[in-house]
Formats: sequence, C-alpha cells, structure tokens
Amino acid sequence: MTTREMTDGRFVRQANRFTDKITADGSSGYPAESGRYRLIVSYACPWAHRTMIVRSLLGLKEVINLAVVDPIRDEKGWRFPDRDPVTGASFVSELYLASDPEYQGRYTVPCVWDTRTRRLVTNDFPFITTMMETEFTDYLPTGAPDLYPVELRPEIDGLNELIYATVNNGVYRAGFATSQGAYDEAVEALFATFDRLEERLAGRRYLFGDAVTESDVRLYPTLARFDAVYNGHFKCNVRRLTDYPNLWGYARDLFSIPAFGDTTDFDQIKRHYYITQRNVNPSGVVPKGPLIDWSEPQDRAALTSG
Repeated sequence: MTTREMTDGRFVRQANRFTDKITADGSSGYPAESGRYRLIVSYACPWAHRTMIVRSLLGLKEVINLAVVDPIRDEKGWRFPDRDPVTGASFVSELYLASDPEYQGRYTVPCVWDTRTRRLVTNDFPFITTMMETEFTDYLPTGAPDLYPVELRPEIDGLNELIYATVNNGVYRAGFATSQGAYDEAVEALFATFDRLEERLAGRRYLFGDAVTESDVRLYPTLARFDAVYNGHFKCNVRRLTDYPNLWGYARDLFSIPAFGDTTDFDQIKRHYYITQRNVNPSGVVPKGPLIDWSEPQDRAALTSG
C-alpha cells in the first residue's frame, strides 16, 4: 500500500522497505564507521529534517556525510540538483532500484546509502536518529548531548508513539483524508495532543525537563511546518501554533539552537508542499505568508524541569 492509498478515506503510510541496522559492533553486517555512510535528505521533508538535527546536535557532520535533494519532487521522485558525486545518482529512485531492482514503492527520504556495498541500508526513518544516538557513540565528541538516555527510553518511546500517530503523521492523516469522518478523526486527535503538550510544557523547558531529547527532535519538524503549511494546506486550522503560548515559545526556543534553526528552510518547505502536492493545491501557487518572527524573544530557559 502506497502513501496515497486510503482505507475508508483514511490516509495509510507506506511501510519502509529497507530496515537493516548500522551497529557499533558490526554484528548487523553494517558497522558504524566514519565516512562510510551517506545520509540522503531534503530540507522540505520533516522525517529527513529530524535526521539532520540529530547529526548536527551529536557532532557527526564529519562522520556521516550528507546529500541534499531538490525540494520539488515530480513523477520521477526526489532528484539531486546535480548528479550526486558519491553515489553517481541523479534521482533517489536510482539508489532504491540499485538496492532492489524489483522495488515498486515510493522513493522516500531520509535514507542511508552504504558506500562500501553500494546499496541502501535503511529508509526506516523512525530509527535512523536513534541509530545515530546509540550506535555511533565511539565517534561522539566530548560534551555531546545524550538525546536518548537509557533511564528515560520507555517514557521517550511512549511519548514518541503519541507524537507520531497524532501529530507527525496526524497532519498527513488530516490533509490526505478523503472522507469527512477520517478528517475529523485526525484533526481532533491532533489538537487533543497539542492541548496535552501545551499543558506539559507549562512547567518544563523541554518535553523531558531541562535537556533536549529524541522526543523534542521528533516534535519540532511538525511545529516548524505547522503555521506555514499544515494549518492551511492540510486543513489543520482549528488553531495555529502561535495560538499556543507554551508550544510557540518552546518551538522558538528550539529554533534558537543552531542544529534546529540552521536546518529549517521555510522557503524549501513551502515550495515543496504547495508545488509538489497538486492533489491538495492544484494551482501550485505558493502563498506569501504567514509572516511569523521565529526569532521573537522567549523566556523558556527560566523554567525548571518540572
């Protein structure tokens, strides 16, 4: 089932095809090695955005190299602005078909290419970030943050499941719904979670206290796109992000961290969604707004862990 197929009007996301693991000890056949793997991303894609954030936060820019595709995707899928010098590909589809000539699904980012075996290791976006956090520890510089602390993993995993189902994927479930019931179900769950997160962030700086974790990384890309795209383009317009004092302040707080702000490209985000998704926006016209000041001061640092 592809990302555009529906069940009773409900959006169903395509399962990930490549799910091999990179491991610190090499037991998977793909050992964590500096310079071996190429992370393929788009600044427009929220799933890819989280991988760029983690790569930067952990100081892995010199360990895992990066290839960025053009934000405008056509019937051939994601394309490289110029032929990728490492893989030799012009389109991400070439990497998928080189890894599996029988592959017939959508060609998605993020994905990780192994320069040694010349095949895709994974396009399993939920686990690419935790793989970097847990399997590349030998390459982390002194002072690198622990985004996935062992003692918090059950709680982080639980919150991540909620965020994925109702927020990250929830906006797509609303935007691509083809029945009123499916749309209503998705939007109500989305804003119920926003309300819960607004309350959670009233007394703590980040989702788990004073330090950024994997949960913050997963939530942020949706927040960054919310008012610019999802509020109007995906009909998630019950409220705006800016209508939530705590969530909006929290989002700006994260944006002020270079790993988050420097990987947030609103121009590419808007052009991708409004030009590429003609089933939602047939004209391809990209709106000028909204005019939002993400650098507006916030005082989140004054909060205790709660």
